Amino acid sequence: MAKYAYPAVFTPEDDGGFSIRFPDLESCYTCGDDMVDALTMAEDVLALVLYGYEKDGREIPLPSSESSLSLSEGEFVNFIACDTMEYRKMYNSKAVKKTLTIPEWLNEAAVAMDLNFSQVLQEALISKIHI
Repeated sequence: MAKYAYPAVFTPEDDGGFSIRFPDLESCYTCGDDMVDALTMAEDVLALVLYGYEKDGREIPLPSSESSLSLSEGEFVNFIACDTMEYRKMYNSKAVKKTLTIPEWLNEAAVAMDLNFSQVLQEALISKIHI
């Protein structure tokens, strides 16, 4: 769960759009109708693929330098950044039920204060893992 930046090779298409590939990452490619769409799609696919690498415990390759990439005529390189933690928060926010045990006195005090146990646990976990 980190922030990344990888070089993407943009290939202009006849219709004004772009095909985009990430040479360092397996199965990481997309396209966009124009430059704004292409940049948005590139960030999304990069986050999706790297999230998959993290989830599967796969080694994440280092990004290539721009000078090491071979380009065809008309192609250009742009570095794309993404944050897999932000991606997880947007697309993987399904609630998961957890069972926990606390001392009875702590339960009574929390109930008396009308605390939301789920909210308190979420806040504590976020603080503990520094997100």
